[in-house]
Amino acid sequence: MNKMIIKKTISVLIASIFIFFTSCKKETKKDKISMETVVNEALEFSVQQSLKMAESLKDKPNFLPKTTDRFGNLETCESKWWVSGFFPGTLWYLYEYSNNEEVKKWAHEYTLRVKDEQYTTDNHDVGFMIYCSFGNAYRLTKDDTYKEAILNASKSLSTRFNTTTKAIKSWDSGGPNNIWQYPVIIDNMMNLELLMWSSEKFDDPNFKNIAITHANTTLKNHFRKDNSSYHVISYDTISGQAEFKHTAQGFNNESAWARGQAWGLYGYTLMYRFTKDPTYLKQAENIASFMVNHPNLPEDKIPFWDFNAPNIPDTYRDASAAAIMCSALLELSEYTNSNNSAAYLKTVETQIRTLSSPQYRNALGNNANFILKHGVGHLPANSEVDVPLTYADYYFVEALMRYKKLKEF
Repeated sequence: MNKMIIKKTISVLIASIFIFFTSCKKETKKDKISMETVVNEALEFSVQQSLKMAESLKDKPNFLPKTTDRFGNLETCESKWWVSGFFPGTLWYLYEYSNNEEVKKWAHEYTLRVKDEQYTTDNHDVGFMIYCSFGNAYRLTKDDTYKEAILNASKSLSTRFNTTTKAIKSWDSGGPNNIWQYPVIIDNMMNLELLMWSSEKFDDPNFKNIAITHANTTLKNHFRKDNSSYHVISYDTISGQAEFKHTAQGFNNESAWARGQAWGLYGYTLMYRFTKDPTYLKQAENIASFMVNHPNLPEDKIPFWDFNAPNIPDTYRDASAAAIMCSALLELSEYTNSNNSAAYLKTVETQIRTLSSPQYRNALGNNANFILKHGVGHLPANSEVDVPLTYADYYFVEALMRYKKLKEF
């Protein structure tokens, strides 16, 4: 009798184990299908929403989408504003996804709206303006008519490099009482992609040398011991030494402004892509660790506008910081070790699900036809607070495309 009970017990255990592993396998497959559905649905929505945006400005040939006012009305900018290249870049990504000729038509038209900025030399944002637009256009079409603008933009950006400070100047002035002699912002790391790409494509080592020198100077001066970064470092133009360390768009000078951390994460990841220098990989991993493991990062992985904001959790989230972080972590996951990669992808999947939900994504035709809502531009100046931001849309769509390619669906 005892033997029969033992046999039955063993049979039940075997069956239970089989059901458990079978159900785990099914759940894994279900999760994969679910993420595939989330990503593809978000891309389909983005195509339709961005076509509406393109149509809305078809009779205003000198303007591009920027954000909304507090009443939800579209605010536009001319090509000279730093965000001008993001909407054309979004369209190029959506053409890559959809192969929709109407999307391609609009992508080309809006790219041409920023063509004059290839000659911009009075700020560092030429990288955002031209590489996001013309860079993606050339990547997808290999049309040489786009390539010349990228070369000219690289030359323009290079004029802002100084051999004494060993950095590319971001703005020509600024700071309290205009004290900044040579301000360099963490955002500037993003524009190094233009220089690194151009160095390879046009066989010009000067572009690469400038980018590497700038990245090394930023690594030396912008980061604190906990791997968070300042927003602005101003250099003395005679000694070349860091003179002021500020966080202009964050809570205070020693706080970790969320989008600034994301710019740094993305910037050192792309520098590793081009150079394979382990120093850059380690820095990207350090920044990722600071962000992913920060106690003030919410469970849905959408950062507050500043990791050290005093009224957390009763303060604004920043969808733009989340989208940039998400896209950067996706690329970094391909370079780092397996443990880091798994942690990054877990964060990424939560971010994509959250940003694709009604909590952060607009309904079709709503909110001036932007894809995402709840971005924060410059809270201390009460500028662009809790509104859609064109660069949030760009990096969100880029993240969706990177996830899609990574998972091969």
